[in-house]
Amino acid sequence: MNKNKSGLKKSSQLTTVKGKLDISRSGMGYVIVEGQEKDIIVKPNDFGRAFHGDIVRVQVNKDSGKGRAEGKITDVAERNKITFIGNIEVNKNFAFFIAASEKPIPDFYIPIEKLNGAVNGDRVVAKLVKWDKADKKPEGEVVSILSAENINDMAMKELLVENGFPLTFDAAVLKESENLSPVITREEMKKRKDCRDILTFTIDPVDAKDFDDAISIRNLDNGNYEIGVHIADVSHFVKPDSILDKAAYERATSVYLPDRVNPMLPEKISNELCSLRPNEDKYTFSAIFQITNRGEIKHKWIGRTIIHSNHRFSYDEVQQIIESKDGLHHKAILLLNDLAKGFRKHRFENGAINFSSQEVRFQLDEKGKPIGIIVKESKDAHKLIEEFMLLANRTIAEYVSKIKVNQQPIPFPYRIHDTPDDEKLKPFAAFAKKFGYVFDIHDEKQVAKSFNKLLKDVHGKPEQHVLEQLGIRTMAKAVYTSENIGHYGLGFEHYCHFTSPIRRYPDVLVHRILQECLDKNLKIDKKMEEKCKHCSDRERKAMETERAGNKYKQVEFMQDYLGEEFDGIISGVAGFGFFVETILHKCEGMVTVRDLSEYDDFRLDETDYALVGMRSGRKFRMGDTIRIKVIAANLEKRQLDYQWIPAGTSSDETISASSKKAAGKPVKKQSKTKKK
Repeated sequence: MNKNKSGLKKSSQLTTVKGKLDISRSGMGYVIVEGQEKDIIVKPNDFGRAFHGDIVRVQVNKDSGKGRAEGKITDVAERNKITFIGNIEVNKNFAFFIAASEKPIPDFYIPIEKLNGAVNGDRVVAKLVKWDKADKKPEGEVVSILSAENINDMAMKELLVENGFPLTFDAAVLKESENLSPVITREEMKKRKDCRDILTFTIDPVDAKDFDDAISIRNLDNGNYEIGVHIADVSHFVKPDSILDKAAYERATSVYLPDRVNPMLPEKISNELCSLRPNEDKYTFSAIFQITNRGEIKHKWIGRTIIHSNHRFSYDEVQQIIESKDGLHHKAILLLNDLAKGFRKHRFENGAINFSSQEVRFQLDEKGKPIGIIVKESKDAHKLIEEFMLLANRTIAEYVSKIKVNQQPIPFPYRIHDTPDDEKLKPFAAFAKKFGYVFDIHDEKQVAKSFNKLLKDVHGKPEQHVLEQLGIRTMAKAVYTSENIGHYGLGFEHYCHFTSPIRRYPDVLVHRILQECLDKNLKIDKKMEEKCKHCSDRERKAMETERAGNKYKQVEFMQDYLGEEFDGIISGVAGFGFFVETILHKCEGMVTVRDLSEYDDFRLDETDYALVGMRSGRKFRMGDTIRIKVIAANLEKRQLDYQWIPAGTSSDETISASSKKAAGKPVKKQSKTKKK
């Protein structure tokens, strides 16, 4: 068969194309084809054995008459997911699984012997086993029963499963991890640089259990400093193609929810074997630098090591030492902080962009219910760790990039960040100009300089929030790929992830390839780009899960404030309404155009990021401060609905009640819980 420019395969009568099936809430299907402008319409009866999100082959047979082709799915090329959440209905000799999904999913036939202890009415996770052409319904089996301590616990578990993250590890995975020995052997020590007699410590969140990086420091006779960045040697324990490795690859990342961590690796590895706990000898992979007091790097060494952490610091403890200039190992910490500030200054001078976004975490009661919101704040202690991790990541990527096989670069999981899209930059620059900020978009370096100047100038001003958020939205997404184009946001030509192998699978790949390079025993991985894409996809899913988890907690928190008023900032606009983030709690909800209809007929002005009243000219623009009332908090939909309160119409009684209640749940500032 021949292929035309759109990628369609032509036969004498019909055309077959491959794409992703998107099923709307109404049940109609649309196959999205890469490089093809218009989707292909597929009616429900023509889905075949495909589910929402599957990569399918569709036979295009006629025009819909609406400028779109219609088709029939003939084959599923790749499943988007095979596990689903729902309920069990048990009959005498068989059972059915009814999926709880916004998207239409057929009931699964479950043989009695595949119920795995589930009884009628149970909430379960079920897996698709097979769906043969001759079968009317797919066949499945119960993977686990979703027992939960409370509604919060159930909600978080369902979020994980919905996004393809298993709640537990298979017995075989746990068995393999339990059989791993923690003993430091003489044979292994001979292969490593012994760094145990050098001052070494970790700096992590106060509640961290997996310490995957440590820093060592000592004075050299020549007046320079030797600083080591030591990373947990996960690849020593997790071997390629092992049961452990396959489980880690499928997850590809740990997921951080408000009340739990869903780990990439079993606790035996993440919290015990590999965790760089104080007063224990540990295997590490290290980048060791000889640095002058001016921050000049005179020498680099990369290789496997063994370390002994002398102390475990929290971020708050290190911050206290930096501010007071006193405390345990204060000379070492102050020196590291000075060097980090120098590295940071140099980065920004060389094209890095100083974006920072405000994050929050929730104070939870014993049942997981949010009782307060804490604003995370990045301080010098966080920036200290960040700069040394960035240095190590860049150093490793630079080293590997120079190695060639048959004059070709070796497949390697670079972390890349593309330049901003001109089509996004132009409206942003025009919008910034309305606030008096000149934004040069003529070349990449000028864009970076303009961003940094804008972020500095806008700090503390009313328009800060909107310009920061819009600026971030102009940026491309960072991804993993074997095709290195550099990292625009960091201003690096070469960059990878090396420093968090406990929670990120690409870091494990980096460690393995790095050792092959050092051993001069390279094994070319022809599937590297496929692995990079998988890791990028899983990272995106993890971020979606984390956002959904935070949104759930926001809605749950605001249920206590129904009918009350707050000041907020317009954080987004759309044709159907605008989003508002409360200043006090950082909880985002929506004011719909429908609810504004009694005041005016509002239309979207995309160039001004605003809704504009057709009669009054009243504008609701991103960044505007307005007053809202909380009118609905839907946990099931993870949705907050707000009502706009026109100036001068607020109830003094309501405002007073709101203030009193909020005062009982103060917003506090605390250090970040995760490192970048």
